[in-house]
Amino acid sequence: MKRTMTVKENYEFRRIYAKGRSGVSPYLVVYVRPNRRGRNRLGVTVSTKLGHAVVRNRVRRRLREIFRLNQVGLAQGYDMILVARTRAVGAEYRELERAFLNVCGKLGLREKKP
Repeated sequence: MKRTMTVKENYEFRRIYAKGRSGVSPYLVVYVRPNRRGRNRLGVTVSTKLGHAVVRNRVRRRLREIFRLNQVGLAQGYDMILVARTRAVGAEYRELERAFLNVCGKLGLREKKP
């Protein structure tokens, strides 16, 4: 993923947490805030409580890939933070993807198909 498509700075994370909207599923929490860039940016947070580095990186890679593959069907111009929950470690890829799409639907981020 390109650097221009990621949220990296701590102040950006704090702003999205404080002023953004959130949606919850058993596997992840999605925080969303509009940006003025015309494209989506992604930040991923995985706590050390989920496991050692290999486990955390696997969850992080899965969430980034889910975002990348489903970005076409999402409304553009938002900063998103995906926070992995404990259940995300043992979840299958399809379960995580379904949870992500459901939360995006609740937040009104999925574009309507004609």
